[in-house]
Amino acid sequence: MMVFGLTKAIRKTKKNPIIAEIKVYSPKYGDLLRGRDPLKILRAYEEGGAVGISYITDQKYFKGSFDFLKVLCKETTLPVLRKDFITSKEEIEKTAEVGASAVLLITRLLKDELPEFVDYAKEHGLDTLVEVHTEEDLKLAIKTNSTMIGINNRDIGKLEMDDGNVSLTEILAPKIPEKFVKVSESGIATLEDLRRALRVADAALIGTALMKAENPGELLKKFVEAKI
Repeated sequence: MMVFGLTKAIRKTKKNPIIAEIKVYSPKYGDLLRGRDPLKILRAYEEGGAVGISYITDQKYFKGSFDFLKVLCKETTLPVLRKDFITSKEEIEKTAEVGASAVLLITRLLKDELPEFVDYAKEHGLDTLVEVHTEEDLKLAIKTNSTMIGINNRDIGKLEMDDGNVSLTEILAPKIPEKFVKVSESGIATLEDLRRALRVADAALIGTALMKAENPGELLKKFVEAKI
């Protein structure tokens, strides 16, 4: 089965495009895996209709593992997004080598280097999700050749300790040119949050809400099939 790029998968789906995150730990909520097998959660996400899978490889704050990213890419035919605080081209190369489909590039971290990093990722066959949180970020992001722009409803500088919500997506998404796939990230916990996000964005990335659920696949299915 062919692995489609994340951008293509989002554009192609007839249902609500949800990138489902396997998130093992949150600085705010602690252990989200709670002894569960992450590959079982992957299967639940596949069955629940996820358009792609996101995984945070950062070890320091989110207890992620690059080794598990390798496993994930081998275990699924869905596009896999690597989330991390990428600041070197070597990390982009490693992401491509293990078979991920897309990489997160954070505008606030890369600043003027952002366009170069986007082009480098694309040269290595990766979709790019360029993350913004402010109008200033957005001005930089829209000058890049990225396929996607993600609006992080939370402030990464506060490591999820803030009460991010989709109101930021409602402010920023209408300012993003149509050529970009717009993704609302973080702070989406309810169907109403999702409806608000998808009225102005093309897709949503959801992690904490799914991982906090007893049955992540069941909740995902509700999100995927909800009327917007």
